Amino acid sequence: MTVELILPRAIVDRMRVGLERAENREIGGILMARQIVPGCFEIIDFSVDELTGERAHFVRDHVFHNAFLDQFFEKTGHDYENYNYIGEWHSHPRLPILPSLTDLESMQDLVNGERDIPFAVLLVVRSDTPSEFLAIATFHQRGTPPVPVQIRSEN
Repeated sequence: MTVELILPRAIVDRMRVGLERAENREIGGILMARQIVPGCFEIIDFSVDELTGERAHFVRDHVFHNAFLDQFFEKTGHDYENYNYIGEWHSHPRLPILPSLTDLESMQDLVNGERDIPFAVLLVVRSDTPSEFLAIATFHQRGTPPVPVQIRSEN
């Protein structure tokens, strides 16, 4: 299955602001998307936890992100068919942009776990200078190994 992730310019710009504020600490959160066609998702919002990250480690605060989810679903009228959770994101400041083994294992645990999440995307980003924005994503589906995601930026 080919999976494509669309990152609108406004989303990239918001991420860059958070990355700049975090400097050398990892930050991240959850990604919310709308499905354009099967296998193609546009990121429409994301949460960002700028407080719990460390130099080379990020674990999101569940209370903060659950409140974000509640607000998102309220804002989209609980239209789960069109607007829903697509996955997780975090930064790798001044580190390789590839997901770590811990990142991949966490996502596999997520989709193979008890939360009834059949698939999810992991987006890893880096922006060490104002003009840089690097991103890589993997698609995780229950019972299968992760596969690369095509990322398309939109202006």
